[in-house]
Amino acid sequence: MQNRHALCMCIEKAMGVEVSDRVKVIRTIMDELQRIDSHILFFSCLAQDLGATTAFLYGFRDREKILDIFEETCGGRLILNYNTIGGVMADIHPNFQKRVKEFIPYMRKNINEYFDIFINNVIFQHRAKGIGTLTKEQCIAFGCTGGTGRAAGWHNDVRKRMPYAAYDRVQFNEVTRTEGDSYARVLVRMDEILESLNIIEQLIDNIPEGNYREKMKPIIKVPAGTYYTAVEGSRGEFGVLLESKGDKSPYRLHYRSTGLPLVAVMDTACKDHLLADLITIGGTVDYVVPDIDR
Repeated sequence: MQNRHALCMCIEKAMGVEVSDRVKVIRTIMDELQRIDSHILFFSCLAQDLGATTAFLYGFRDREKILDIFEETCGGRLILNYNTIGGVMADIHPNFQKRVKEFIPYMRKNINEYFDIFINNVIFQHRAKGIGTLTKEQCIAFGCTGGTGRAAGWHNDVRKRMPYAAYDRVQFNEVTRTEGDSYARVLVRMDEILESLNIIEQLIDNIPEGNYREKMKPIIKVPAGTYYTAVEGSRGEFGVLLESKGDKSPYRLHYRSTGLPLVAVMDTACKDHLLADLITIGGTVDYVVPDIDR
């Protein structure tokens, strides 16, 4: 959701296309559902990698609820071609608001189980506290945005720095900590799930009326120039750089994906630690290898 949001927003900005308030709110809700989905996946895979299979199953049980909501409106569960230039592919499903409103208290209650079964477990705490510590300066030097940077005290949330979509009309906290270790990176993402639920709750009953898509020409020619747009992806700043010569195909299209800086910092984070700590550090830094393999 977030990656495609950034691309469409960049093209819309270049062409001077203003999407409706309805689209802005729908995109914001979808982005935050995707963030919760991603953070649950982060928690589940980390738990599984460290041998906590039950915690893994708890996470996937909850993530399934989001995928069901996506499927009704978008037609897909993982590959979601929902954002399009000028709006979204289809209006929200008639059940969308009802199911999202049911999910909010459900998730707030269930996140407590993540702490009970895994995060507060003394074994996990011994494997995470003080492990893979990164300083704020190191995160800035490597460009580690998102939860990894915020766990070290770096305020880098694009939603706060450069508000887009409907983020300027909601109240939420930028979650930061100062420890910079693996445990802090987990806590930041758990708190971000709660903040995402707060954002969705503020918007779900206030989706404006209006078009869900602006009428666009079949062939789009972006005016000559260089354009950059960024969104706050689940793992940090996701940016799109578009350079156009005015033709129907872009001269250059480059993505500032979130994964490469996170992989680059691994050598620094793992220094003087045990080989077994690699699993904890890699899991909490939360890079995704296909994100860097171009």
